[in-house]
Amino acid sequence: MNILEIIAKKRDEKILTKKEIEFFINGYVDGTIADYQASALVMAIYLNGMTDEELLDLTFCMANSGDVLDLSEFGENVVDKHSTGGVGDKVSIVLLPIIASLGIPVAKMSGRGLGFTGGTIDKLESIPGFNTSVSIPKFKEYVKNIGISIIGQTADLAPADKKLYALRDTISCVDNIPLIASSIMSKKIAAGANKIVLEVTYGKGAFMKSLEGAKLLAEKMEALGKLAGREVKSVFTPMDEPIGYCVGNNLEIIEAINFLNGTVMPEDLKNVVLELGIHIIKLAGKGDNLEQNKLKMIETLNNGLALNKFKQMVKNQGGDTSYIDDITKFEKAKYIVDVKSKQSGEIVEINAEEIGKLACTLGAGRIRKEDTIDMSAGIVLNKKIGQKVEAGDTLATIYTNNAEKAKFAENEILDIYKIQ
Repeated sequence: MNILEIIAKKRDEKILTKKEIEFFINGYVDGTIADYQASALVMAIYLNGMTDEELLDLTFCMANSGDVLDLSEFGENVVDKHSTGGVGDKVSIVLLPIIASLGIPVAKMSGRGLGFTGGTIDKLESIPGFNTSVSIPKFKEYVKNIGISIIGQTADLAPADKKLYALRDTISCVDNIPLIASSIMSKKIAAGANKIVLEVTYGKGAFMKSLEGAKLLAEKMEALGKLAGREVKSVFTPMDEPIGYCVGNNLEIIEAINFLNGTVMPEDLKNVVLELGIHIIKLAGKGDNLEQNKLKMIETLNNGLALNKFKQMVKNQGGDTSYIDDITKFEKAKYIVDVKSKQSGEIVEINAEEIGKLACTLGAGRIRKEDTIDMSAGIVLNKKIGQKVEAGDTLATIYTNNAEKAKFAENEILDIYKIQ
């Protein structure tokens, strides 16, 4: 068996056997299969798809390519949450401290940016000192001590997915159902939770452009979860425009802090956080009444317990909590440019994908695997869909450390905003 035969087989739309998939996964993890060979096979999968049996084999091979955690020490029901990605998606950063403050343990492994979507780990690392590279024993210790820890995927947990995840981002093979489903569910199976709430996004700013596509993806992931003995609940979120107002790493952290302390709560962000949270609480066995669950979440926001839990997590993982108390301390971009509307009317479209790509260009995301993210770069939307605007009003504000990129982004935003 060799990788060239496997690539050719999938290129020719033939079905891979479990042994062939195992050969690929093991070889890619141990380095005997090169990046360019893995790229060829991933592209063939992207173009030709996979059968349900191939998807099952790929998912479980990736899940078992490293350690599989046992989190039973945290109780009978350990709930995990995962999003299929979006633009301006700081949901985990807001939601999980709320959940932990209600006495539900949160042991969360999150990813970095992928394609035009931002990553929770990149955003958290914009808090000076915050350490997301934590050993599994330390990770468990943090959860035991304060009830919450959010870390990056460790080298020993689904290492095949970690390598493929980074590879897909740089060869334009992100928005594909078999690749997304196997990536997410291999991580979730390896991460040890027995209950999983999936936020499946759809629309212009998501990998799935239609609700039908999102439902098909959810169906695949729920089936994989069932075969792995996990209970999976899918919640569907529209993502035509960015969620909240901020897109970019420390900009989104600032927005999350303002949400948790009650200063600014964008309605769309609030709705998603509450919708996901009520199902997490139910799966955790902490309340079957969804309306009551929502009231519990609102109360923990109002009494400051959620913000305090977030600060505990930041401190526990080496972060400087003075930035939580004073958001003006966060690094600011050299160029901060307001984009003014050229016309009056109503905003009818803000393409989230185009905003995400533009934020990437400004420095908020990666074009290549080795790229360094500019934590201060990004875009703040001043106006959103459905709002009225007058000529001269500020549509959005650009944050970047490159003057040429600022000028380019100004013209792009005027094109992205559709005003009638």
